[in-house]
Amino acid sequence: STLLYSSKPEALFVQPITVRTTAQGLEFALPSKEVVDTERKDTVIQYPHRAPLLLSPVAFEPGPAKLAGAGDWSVNISMARGADDMQVTVAHGMPYAQINLSRGDLRLRLPQAAQRVGPVADAKVLALSAAGKNYALFAPTGATWEKVSDSEWIARLPAGKGYMSAAALPDSKPETLALFTRHAYAFVQSTSVEWKFDVQASRVETTFSAVTKAMEGPDAGPLLGLYPHQWFNNPTVEGKLGASYDSIRGPIRLLEAAQFKTTASYNGFVPYWPGVSEGPRSGELRDVIKADVRNARRMMLEEGKGPYWQGKGLQRILKLMDVVEQQGDLETRDKLLALVKGRAEQWLSGEGSTYFHLDKGQGTVASYPEEFFTVEQLNDHHFTYGYWIRAAADIALRDPAWAAQDKWGGLINLLVADITNPKRGGADFPFLRNFDPYEGHSWASGIGMGDMGNNQESSSEAINAWAAIIQWAEVQGDTALRDLGVYLYTTEVQAINHYWFDIYGKVLPPEYKNVEVSQVFGGMIAHNTWWIDDPRQIKGINILPLTTASTYLATDPAFVKRNVAALKPEIALWESRGKKINPPDIWQDIFAQYLGLADPDAGLSAWNRWGSFELGDTRSHALHWLLSLQEMGAPDVTVSANTTLYSVFKRPDGSRTYLAFNAGKSPIQVKFSDGKTMDVAPGKLVKSQ
Repeated sequence: STLLYSSKPEALFVQPITVRTTAQGLEFALPSKEVVDTERKDTVIQYPHRAPLLLSPVAFEPGPAKLAGAGDWSVNISMARGADDMQVTVAHGMPYAQINLSRGDLRLRLPQAAQRVGPVADAKVLALSAAGKNYALFAPTGATWEKVSDSEWIARLPAGKGYMSAAALPDSKPETLALFTRHAYAFVQSTSVEWKFDVQASRVETTFSAVTKAMEGPDAGPLLGLYPHQWFNNPTVEGKLGASYDSIRGPIRLLEAAQFKTTASYNGFVPYWPGVSEGPRSGELRDVIKADVRNARRMMLEEGKGPYWQGKGLQRILKLMDVVEQQGDLETRDKLLALVKGRAEQWLSGEGSTYFHLDKGQGTVASYPEEFFTVEQLNDHHFTYGYWIRAAADIALRDPAWAAQDKWGGLINLLVADITNPKRGGADFPFLRNFDPYEGHSWASGIGMGDMGNNQESSSEAINAWAAIIQWAEVQGDTALRDLGVYLYTTEVQAINHYWFDIYGKVLPPEYKNVEVSQVFGGMIAHNTWWIDDPRQIKGINILPLTTASTYLATDPAFVKRNVAALKPEIALWESRGKKINPPDIWQDIFAQYLGLADPDAGLSAWNRWGSFELGDTRSHALHWLLSLQEMGAPDVTVSANTTLYSVFKRPDGSRTYLAFNAGKSPIQVKFSDGKTMDVAPGKLVKSQ
């Protein structure tokens, strides 16, 4: 993004390397860990772009850097000036920067003195050790390296051979240099990701492929670096991985291959949970429903709010509507549905001061009044539009005609395409705008942001968007869009479990003091928010909104309990700085529901009917959620099904509750991986034990 929007682009966190274009040429670095103490009395972990090598053409001055092309996880950068050009290709995971010069030689400057190492008999290879890091530069056959000083070299390139690759090495072993020499001339031409959802197995298979061109010699193919979410528990690469790099994402491990695959289980969700049985708290549930319904228009959030808050308000009331409906009050359900449809149509009609606008120049849907720089900087589109898409999907379950393509459905599909266009190279919207296929998660900033790269804070709101697309696709009968939604949802869950929650213990360094990460940057992880460093909101932003699609948070129940328990010492630190949380129980409903995913009884005990509630939630939804978990059990992600919309729960005695929803027009038989079967009629939610 920074190459598109900035005249002076920031560093690109390629992983494991960083690069940055300047007026002199290309900066290239291997970042190292830096631990920064904060006023919050915790730590920020950074791998900044520091002490780079500078690669510059000798024969001409580079022009301003521009994005010249993009694969699914690679970019081509052009620094053309007139007929002269210096082009660079970098790709996530690839430890090389591959350079093409239109003419002349290439100058290398280092920030400090470097020592040449390795087999100097190979004149075209320059291997250097500087400040404890190892680099190698691979010029074409016939080239020589001329030493100007201990920190400067010039590659004298033969005519017609203006190519070179620079690499950061994971160690100083001779066999490592030999490995990198073998792959140095396989220049990446394209990168692509393909996904396949196996509904019967409820698994997503993702294939990563890189096409290379041999600049000289045989094409040895690329040398790829796999992130933890790609290599962990992946039998297809077991025994094939080589040396690793320390990085902000944990160990990045090398693989000699032009292609590799990952697989991950999709654990499903249903649009809503069924009504809860009569019990000791049924009267309380009726009371909070009555109060929430009375205040529904106000809780939908006031007119004139921006698209994020309005979308959040629509989803909030529809989740209340789910509860009302499933508890049997269809008359009130219809009133709430009409209320939400009326507000949504005000926006979608484009006739008032709150509206969406198709900006063909930038290839995006803009929304007004602007919030969080969604227009100026293209920020948070998946967060914002995810709420609207989920709201539309919930409406469509009850009123399919409302969501028809010649009604409001066509406009909702524009929001879908804005954040998840599956088509490459079109003139309307970019491919998967917010999603980074190789990192396995989304980015929130539209234009890039600062010297630590792009970022994403609320991973849970990204999940809300992908769940919305799955449900919308199911209602529309769009199998391809459903498969895309399942791929995005399942992949982002894997990334969250590694890079936000580190439930497998592969990523967070020992110096990091918190249980979870709340902000993931290209070169940094932090426990903070953009608006406040209140520990309750820091933690809660990666939990909300809690919906039926939030069961992925129960992947590791022990982590849930540990994460909630960490609130007490975090609040104590906050108060030791002379600060107070206002209100002191802010988002208590979110934390009670979150705890309920691991321990339903404990979650229900933690909930306070008269306490605060998050503005995307209602007391009715929170209590119904907790009573449902107490009745059905905690989510059981070990059991899958051969359909898209399903959930499984397990009680302490080992008995299970099975849910399945049929969004289609024909009956289906759902088969669960533990042998359970259920027949589900069209448009119905079935519960079985």
